[in-house]
Amino acid sequence: MSLQHLLPGKLGFGTAPLGNMFRAIPDEEAAATVEAAWEQGVRYYDTAPFYGAGLSESRLGEVLSTKPRDAYVLSTKVGRVILDEKEEGDRELGEKGGLFEHGNPNKMLHVWTAEATERSIEDSLKRLNVDRLDVVWVHDIAQDFHGDLWLNKFEEARTGAFRVLSRLRDEGVIKAWGLGVNKTEPIELTLALDEPRPDGFLLAGRYTLLDHEHALQRLLPMAQEQHVDMVVGGPYSSGVLAGGAHFEYQQAPAHIVEKVSRLKALAEQHGVGIKAAALQFSLAHPVAAAAVPGATKPSRIAEDVAALNETVPAAFWQDLRAAGLVSSTAPLPNGA
Repeated sequence: MSLQHLLPGKLGFGTAPLGNMFRAIPDEEAAATVEAAWEQGVRYYDTAPFYGAGLSESRLGEVLSTKPRDAYVLSTKVGRVILDEKEEGDRELGEKGGLFEHGNPNKMLHVWTAEATERSIEDSLKRLNVDRLDVVWVHDIAQDFHGDLWLNKFEEARTGAFRVLSRLRDEGVIKAWGLGVNKTEPIELTLALDEPRPDGFLLAGRYTLLDHEHALQRLLPMAQEQHVDMVVGGPYSSGVLAGGAHFEYQQAPAHIVEKVSRLKALAEQHGVGIKAAALQFSLAHPVAAAAVPGATKPSRIAEDVAALNETVPAAFWQDLRAAGLVSSTAPLPNGA
């Protein structure tokens, strides 16, 4: 099913922070943030077993399981099976080292076979305390986690997870599936296959004000041609576009801080909020079905809703282009 038709509105809630990403947050704060999203009218929620080794799913499920199931769209991911056994020492997560060091201590299997995919879905349903999922993403079969071995993981997913999810979609068990990754190459490879056919993809951090040139070169034209939709993950580039210090899940380097300063200065000249600029830019591409910024505080949800609805003058987008701060080929809001 087309994600444009499936997803209820342009703003979703990305729940990686509920897995204690970067910091430990109290259960009460996590629950209040999900409730705030619901009260603000957000009806699309994205999570994953990877986020805190099941912590994000269980926290999200605690609130969503009290809501009418037909009233919202829910997506999670496959590729990590959470074990009862506890992890000893630091996790090996490629470039994403201590991302969820404050999450659950359970061991995770990183596996994309058919059997693991079915088990992962069953476990997610239990943690979320719901009877069905709407969208399932194949998680992190990319270079940032696996280096030169990523093509091996991709092949494992192609012959395992892809086929299971295609069958579940055809049977009506789920409504859509695709890839959830931080790199463009696995999606490009999937779109080049004769089968199976994904409905969309969740691309984190690669279609933002700070990083969009690469996605525009090959991936997004392919997606547009094949009528495959995108959910934009990380529209604030891990927080640096929203007042935070992180870019790509790490401390932001000097050249990124400098570019953010230029973006903010231009936004201030036009009386535009930087979050509004970031969010509306990410959603301006025709294949963008929704964006899923993350949050750990209830107040952040209201900020996201305000950013989505803020009126941004065409002159701002034109000046952004003239300053070389966005690609000459990037679609801009309202045809600016």
